[in-house]
Amino acid sequence: MAWGWLRSVCSFAGLRGFFQRGEMREIDLGAHTIKSHGARVARNHLHDWIILLLLAVIEVVLYVIHPFYRFVGEDMMTDLKYPFKDNTVPIWAVPMYAVLLPIAIFLLCYLRRRDVYDLHHAILGLLYAVLITGVITDAIKNATGRPRPNFFWRCFPDGVPNYGGHWGDVVCHGKDSEVREGHKSFPSGHTSWSFAGLGFLSLYLSGKIKAFDGRGHVAKLCIVLLPLLVASLVGVSRVSDYWHHWQDVFAGGMIGLVVATLCYLQFFPPPHYDDGWGPYAYFRAREESHSNNRGHSRNSVNALEMEIHSVNQRTEPNGDAFLPVYANSPPSSTLDEMESGRR
Repeated sequence: MAWGWLRSVCSFAGLRGFFQRGEMREIDLGAHTIKSHGARVARNHLHDWIILLLLAVIEVVLYVIHPFYRFVGEDMMTDLKYPFKDNTVPIWAVPMYAVLLPIAIFLLCYLRRRDVYDLHHAILGLLYAVLITGVITDAIKNATGRPRPNFFWRCFPDGVPNYGGHWGDVVCHGKDSEVREGHKSFPSGHTSWSFAGLGFLSLYLSGKIKAFDGRGHVAKLCIVLLPLLVASLVGVSRVSDYWHHWQDVFAGGMIGLVVATLCYLQFFPPPHYDDGWGPYAYFRAREESHSNNRGHSRNSVNALEMEIHSVNQRTEPNGDAFLPVYANSPPSSTLDEMESGRR
């Protein structure tokens, strides 16, 4: 009985199950940290960071060049005489809540999961979303040259208009910087950047908390929609401050949200997927780890199986003792030969 139990435990199927239970687990989330894999991940995406720097340079150039000065006649000033107010949301605050705030949340997630793939891809995807949105927005701004709702007071700060230009065009005598900025209404940069950064954050959070896992936890949507609400309020402030028309805000929001979604899906599965909580790179690393473990387990099992088979050839149970067994003859013939020898 004891021998039968031992053989069942040491059988090929039993050994395979043992090794699979011990080694086919998911790799630990703390197995890929900044210290252990950070440099390698950065090197693998070196070209992405170079292109990102190029986008930053293009964005700076687009921001400083002069936009197209569209013709503005006297009859067009009816919708361009809104008060020239200060920004409710200053321009310096946009990168604070659209870039730095999401990065801070990414870092908090890293401190909990210790996954450098998640941290690196989230930051890289966010920066791409913001810079691509910025390049698209400013390129359209400069090409369109649409006047802002407060253009009249930018062009004529003393309230005295001058339409002595060619074909009755305006001849502005305000500050050059304010007049230039007055031709950058469409689309809204505040809104596009807000929806790019906070839209990316919303997608990231929806994947991490599994907001669309089908369990009906509607409260998770409050967390997902909160960044989008903040971005929407920023867009509303641009209209109430008379810096943008509503069409500018709508177009800017669509640009930012679409670009954020495309950039997010480059690194992460859709949030409603079962694996939507982690980046593609993590699951590739897990598959590689499983493949290596399966190969190691298969080699170990084969070696132990061969050893057991060799032991079975050399020994065979007979009551309480073990008698030698010849490999080329069954146990019954061996006993007959021994008995005839005794005779």
